[in-house]
Amino acid sequence: MHRFDTETLTAGRWRNGGGTTREIASWPAGTEEFGWRASVADIDRDGPFSAFPGIDRTLTLLAGDGVRLACPGAFDRLLTRAGEPFAFSGDHALAAELPGGACRVLNIMVRRDRWTAQVDQVSGPLVPPVGHAGVVYVLRGRWQAGTNERVLAPGQGVWWTEDTNASGQAVTPLSPDATALWADIAPTA
Repeated sequence: MHRFDTETLTAGRWRNGGGTTREIASWPAGTEEFGWRASVADIDRDGPFSAFPGIDRTLTLLAGDGVRLACPGAFDRLLTRAGEPFAFSGDHALAAELPGGACRVLNIMVRRDRWTAQVDQVSGPLVPPVGHAGVVYVLRGRWQAGTNERVLAPGQGVWWTEDTNASGQAVTPLSPDATALWADIAPTA
């Protein structure tokens, strides 16, 4: 498993200037066309979201007063509760509105002809399924990945690929308030 801390990930500015992205992982590594990608985005102002044809996305509010995502004729969704995932097609160009100011989101993107993603809020131990990739992002409390790994705190987490021997390496809560987001990323075939 690969460990990350959001605050030490390199922040890259969006082309439209409306926010920054901190990439957790993009797989396969070193290629322009990812199969799946996980990142944390800071949305600074109202504006457009780029379309990603062929990509399914799941956005989860991490911090801030919320974000409204709107695509005329498809959906209009206000995300106000931290930790509640919202899945949608990246084929659509969206407008984002920040009713309460800047916010931070977890963004999981998968190429739909190769991968599916299920993002859930968890508070109990989790064990990665064999052949799946995944990301765990700590929202609250303390967690441990594997048996000899350091403790994970809010804003930290782990990720793995389908080839990593992550199966059997549980990610376990260590405190009663422990809550995390788990993106289970499975191949389509």
